[in-house]
Amino acid sequence: MPTGVAMRDAREQLFDAAERVLLRDGPNALTSRAVTTEADCAKGVLHRHFADFDAFLAELVLDRVARIGGQATALYDSAGTGTVAGNLTGALTKLFETVAVAIVGLVISRDDLRARLRQAGSTGVPVLAEAGAMLASYLTAECEMGRIAADADVDTLAFTLVGAGHLLYAGAGGTPPEDGAVHRIVATVIADVVQRRLL
Repeated sequence: MPTGVAMRDAREQLFDAAERVLLRDGPNALTSRAVTTEADCAKGVLHRHFADFDAFLAELVLDRVARIGGQATALYDSAGTGTVAGNLTGALTKLFETVAVAIVGLVISRDDLRARLRQAGSTGVPVLAEAGAMLASYLTAECEMGRIAADADVDTLAFTLVGAGHLLYAGAGGTPPEDGAVHRIVATVIADVVQRRLL
């Protein structure tokens, strides 16, 4: 793109371009040149909007993490409807079929990015930490409604589900897991607390 042509929503276009590069080529291929080439713009566009490439990556991660908030609200609102296993399966599938697995790989592979995220107040592994909080909040609501055991350790259940879901998708090499794989994991993890609610 010629430097005299303005980009509309440059930040979002650059984020989307970075996401495409990340999904297609992995975290090691994510450079400022790769992003601006994918966005079809001059390299200076990125540096007009961000102090440096690590600042760009930190904003990308924080932007994608913020999107989990909307999903968390929808999942929490689904408490008491459908089945617990179905709701959790849907949430994990929606989370990990997006760029979440690639974002985790990006964060793990870049020390400077992790430092920037810590400075921004992020704790744990971004995306996975927020996903755990999302599932724990939902499970708490289901516990209060009596659809899982009252003494369920919702934090442990949530992080077990997130970890298992992440491993399932990360180990798939970019192809979605087989049909029913996520549901089988969810059903196994929550079997005890679902059964004990009836006792």
